[in-house]
Amino acid sequence: MMQTALIIQPLLAITLAPLLLGVINRVKAFFAGRRGQPLFQPYYDLWRLLHKGAVYSTAASWIFRAAPVVSLAAFLTAACIIPLGGVRSLFSFSGDLILAAYLFGLARFFVVLGALDTGSSFEGMGASREVHFSALAEPALFIALMALARQTSSLSLSGIFSSITPDFWTAHSATLLLVSAALAIVLLAENARIPVDDPNTHLELTMIHEVMVLDYSGPDFAFILYGSALKLWLYAALLTGAILPLGTLPPLAAAAVSAAAIFLTAVFIGIVESSMARLRLLRVPHLLFTAAALAILALVFALRS
Repeated sequence: MMQTALIIQPLLAITLAPLLLGVINRVKAFFAGRRGQPLFQPYYDLWRLLHKGAVYSTAASWIFRAAPVVSLAAFLTAACIIPLGGVRSLFSFSGDLILAAYLFGLARFFVVLGALDTGSSFEGMGASREVHFSALAEPALFIALMALARQTSSLSLSGIFSSITPDFWTAHSATLLLVSAALAIVLLAENARIPVDDPNTHLELTMIHEVMVLDYSGPDFAFILYGSALKLWLYAALLTGAILPLGTLPPLAAAAVSAAAIFLTAVFIGIVESSMARLRLLRVPHLLFTAAALAILALVFALRS
């Protein structure tokens, strides 16, 4: 049963990640009183893009072509490291939480390089915004993971999430609540969701992530979209792993409950995007500073306990 749970975790991420985008779109359509797109529309879009040709600028080098592949490879590797709930991941070792965070950074680094490689000032603007906001979001992520590591005495994500049980929640509820709040803000920021960014807008003054990938087409754009879906799944897995006390459940049951919680996270994102407006760019750092402050406070509670 344990071996099956090890293999099923990355398979769930690979197969179900695009469905998260479909769930978010349907929730937003429900609140707007519309019928909305089909639930499996992201899969149709990926299939269509994979069967189209790619167009490359004469100003772009190999970096532009390599960025989608490297980004997707980084997220696929992270999917083998980040576990579902209390189940041990496929690649679990001490310090894997640091590698997972650096894989996120590697994917962003190459997407930013690809945007700059086009020679477009428009995409350069988006790359600048992406790097600026990620420099504020990454400390919150690292400090939140540090708080969890200190509270559970483990440097492995599998060890951290397996230590979170109902009794652990009772004893350290303050730390876990603060970490969960910080990770929820980081999830919205890192995945270009409202109130930080609007993935559906194409307004020059408000675009962040979308402006960096405007020149991609065909399979390259499919890799970008699929990587974004995987990134959303992985951040949702981190959030639900910190919230749910699944350490005492059997591996397959814990994986199933965690996967269901990830889709509930997608519903939560849809509700947030339906009930809130996008923040002004000058206000986004304040939100990320709040996430960092919550993570620091969680670390203080963890050090004192």
